[in-house]
Amino acid sequence: MDARPVLFFDSGVGGLSVLGAARALLPAMPAVYVADSAGFPYGTKSEQEIGARVPALLGRLAERYRPRLIVIACNTASTIALAAVRSALDLPVVGTVPAIKVAALHSATRVIGVLGTDATVRQPYVDDLAARFASDCHVLRHGSADLVSLAEAKLRGEATDPARYAAILDGLFRQPEGARIDTIVNACTHFPLVERELQAAAPHPVRFVDGSDGIARRIAFLTRGQLWPDAPRPGLAVFTGGAPQSPSLVATLARYGLGTVETL
Repeated sequence: MDARPVLFFDSGVGGLSVLGAARALLPAMPAVYVADSAGFPYGTKSEQEIGARVPALLGRLAERYRPRLIVIACNTASTIALAAVRSALDLPVVGTVPAIKVAALHSATRVIGVLGTDATVRQPYVDDLAARFASDCHVLRHGSADLVSLAEAKLRGEATDPARYAAILDGLFRQPEGARIDTIVNACTHFPLVERELQAAAPHPVRFVDGSDGIARRIAFLTRGQLWPDAPRPGLAVFTGGAPQSPSLVATLARYGLGTVETL
């Protein structure tokens, strides 16, 4: 048996969407989930802030929890700091990038929306993905910090206003050619957590895609041949900004297999 965990890292609870996909594929996987709530939200911060914070924090986390692999379950942190983290750490690091390739495979109209944080949608990395995998598509982008807040609120058990989801989607659909969008990339790991609300708010049926299943397969590939515990064990949730106060959020963490919560 090898009890070393896979460490999932995000600014908040969004990375639970990635953890859920990984647990579905690897049910015996030991997991530590870290929410950098002291630095939340990343999407409104500068590249310099994120580029300095994320590698330093993940270095501390790697020393503390000794993971076999780290997953940066955050598009913003990955598009800005993934290369620096990989250079600094002597273990595999899996990043999260917008699933533009997947969207291009599904789109019939060849008009794709990319819904992310402000910091993610402005990255040259997104330009490169669009050029490599969706060169025959019209790729529209919209950044929303409000949608991150809505996802966090939902997991705390708070009611959210459907009109706010519709207003966010208007940022895509009201752009030139936006009415022809048939596929939207959830380019923030928070957004799959409110996919049902987004579907209900869309002006016409649209497919939402994200990279969580691909990340799960990548974890399985990088850990092939390694030993796992014989049965699933409760994982650990770590918050950098104080313990969560919402009973609903604590219950959600437990549903994702995170039975213990601690602060860093």
